[in-house]
Order: sequence, then C-alpha cells, then structure tokens
Amino acid sequence: MHAKDILIDAYSRIQEEVHTTVEGLTPDDLNARPSDTANSISWLIWHLTRVQDDHVADAAGLDQVWLAQGWEKRFGLDLPRRDTGYGHTPQKVAKVRVESADLLTGYYDAVHEQSLQFVRGLAAKDLERVVDERWTPAVTLGVRLVSVLSDDLQHVGQAAYVRGLLQSAAS
Repeated sequence: MHAKDILIDAYSRIQEEVHTTVEGLTPDDLNARPSDTANSISWLIWHLTRVQDDHVADAAGLDQVWLAQGWEKRFGLDLPRRDTGYGHTPQKVAKVRVESADLLTGYYDAVHEQSLQFVRGLAAKDLERVVDERWTPAVTLGVRLVSVLSDDLQHVGQAAYVRGLLQSAAS
C-alpha cells in the first residue's frame, strides 16, 4: 500500500465521521453549546473543514473551496472571508450558526473531493516537499497532510462528544 492510499483512507474516515455526527440533528442541536465557552457541533465541523480547505489548498497551490465555490456566501457568517476559526473567542464561536446539517456536509464533501483529487496525484517523493519554512524543522507536505488529518479527527471526535451530551440531556 502506498502512503497516498493510507492518506485517502484516513481522510475518507473523517468524511464518514462528519456525516455520522451531524446526521439527523436539527439546527438547534447543531448550534447548541454545552456552555457559553464551549464549541457547538456547527463550529467544530465548520472549523475542521475550514482548516482542511485552507491547509490543503495552500499546499496544493489551489484556491480554497470556501471562496472558489461560494461556500462563504452560502454560510453567510459575520466573519472575515478567510477566517478558519483558529483562535476564536467564545463570541466568535457563537457567530458560526447553520440552518441545516446539509450545509456542513455539503461544504465538507466539496473540500474532501478537492483534497482527495490532490492526494491521488501525489508520488511518494512529493510528500518530502517543504510547504512551510516558518517551523523548525520545516514542514513537509507529508507532515502537513498528517497534521490536518490529526486536527480534523480530534475536532470531529469533539463534535460527536457534544452530540452525545445533547442526546443524554434530552433523555
């Protein structure tokens, strides 16, 4: 198995978990926050998708799906155009609200497709290319893709946890 095949499988697992986590939830469920300082499912899924979109597009030399496909307008958030959610205060987290799970999964699926198209075209040697020299050691494409993968899995796990909290409170 090639490294890119492992990455494709791993990124596909994120997609499965995103869909499973938001499936059947109402807008109230998606936007609910366990406390005033906690993240909602909407914010967590939006953020993990924004990070993947931003980081993979940058590494691939592509436009972000968020901007190129009009997702920024569809979400209509009162945030800067290129905002990914990094460092958001509780007040900014509260600005990320959606009217349906379909909006979240639609955007994730579009980012997922662009990410997989890029990864499918990689050779093993490509993973060694330096994509960010601001770190010591410099970040290679392989490290960046794994970093995004790790971040996304953590956030989708957090969203699934919030879903469980909401469901247990409703019981």
